Amino acid sequence: MKGIADEPQYSVGLLEGGAALCDVIDNHIYEQSLTEKNAFFVADLGVIMRQHVRWFLLPSAGFICTNKSELELVQSHGIPSEDIIYSGVCKQVSQIKYAAKNGIDLLVCDNEAELRKISRCHPNAKLLLQVSTEASSQGDEMSMAFGCSLKDCRRLLEKAKELGVQVVGVRSHISSSCEDDQVYVHAISDARCVFDMGEEIGFNMNVLDIGGGFSGSETQLEMINTAVMSMVDLYFPPSTGVSIIAEPGSFFVSSAFTLAVNIISKEVVARDRQDQAHDDPSPNDEPEFQYYMNEGVYGSFASKLCETLIPAPSVHKNPPLDAPVFSSSLWGPSADDLDQVVEHCLLPELNIGDWLTFSQAGAYTMGQPLRTTPDSPAPPVYYVISSRDWYEMQDTAVTHEATLKNFSLVPCFHNSCHTEAALSVPA
Repeated sequence: MKGIADEPQYSVGLLEGGAALCDVIDNHIYEQSLTEKNAFFVADLGVIMRQHVRWFLLPSAGFICTNKSELELVQSHGIPSEDIIYSGVCKQVSQIKYAAKNGIDLLVCDNEAELRKISRCHPNAKLLLQVSTEASSQGDEMSMAFGCSLKDCRRLLEKAKELGVQVVGVRSHISSSCEDDQVYVHAISDARCVFDMGEEIGFNMNVLDIGGGFSGSETQLEMINTAVMSMVDLYFPPSTGVSIIAEPGSFFVSSAFTLAVNIISKEVVARDRQDQAHDDPSPNDEPEFQYYMNEGVYGSFASKLCETLIPAPSVHKNPPLDAPVFSSSLWGPSADDLDQVVEHCLLPELNIGDWLTFSQAGAYTMGQPLRTTPDSPAPPVYYVISSRDWYEMQDTAVTHEATLKNFSLVPCFHNSCHTEAALSVPA
């Protein structure tokens, strides 16, 4: 079908006639079982719409981009430069120059080396000083490199003044797995200290980015609306004129995506270990299984290498309620010691060719930073939306946006969820 030239095309299924998300997953697993048994995502666009409605706290829209590719993608959909923040911790000089050329002035910085590069390549930049939080020092080793300490802020602010670079605010780096409201409270308190330092040195500090880490749970939203906003009102009341922003990317997309993976190999670990000791297992010994999947930490589970705990998956087939479960670990296909996706979970015994589904799979799963060979392509994404959500989008005029002008759908009925609809929307 016709689409916009040079823009990616996506298939979207409209769930009607009693069709549900699980039917779409079943259908694609059936199709893959007949072919290559590749992993795939299913994304419910209605979930993203509902998360947008739930994001009542800070109703603003913009984009945090970490590299030139993301900057180009966002700009290609008409996002104004003033609504883009370039947040890469270690930026290439060429990409800083690209930001300068395209009027992207808000940049994140947390060290002197970056500060010097920015002063040379983007003299009109407006910096957000990235400050580390307590979450970066409590068992989260990979996060320790992000953000300068509170005690280093004055030195960086003075250096920025010396180099003639504007500093306009603070960005807090908060782990995506943060569940402690006190981390946000301390981050806002620290930001107030940095604001005071900056204003004392002569900067016009007017932007506070409280970061991300939003899981999307009702409990966390209530926590943010009480503890966090009370601190914002205390330290940054409306009279200060400070713009408060946040980064709810994970909140928007995490629960919208489900990842289906296939078991490609298995090992019985406990028996193997006992066999090596020349000691036969007794009838009461329970085996421990290692399962190997066609996706691992060098693909869709790359976030495991950083800071994300991957929750246990669900078994696609329906085992009997009284089926025994065994201690299991889940691994990617590389045979690398680092390629462990789930260290321990309880699962019924699985066979090669069985499928597992991971919910909450929308965040940090599709960047493909570690895919280096052509025989390991990224899993495809199958987009769906229920008829109810589709009509609600129409009522809220979402479909009148330019980026959705070629949005066409094909009904996706129960047990018949094949789609060929073309649309042009941002990935």
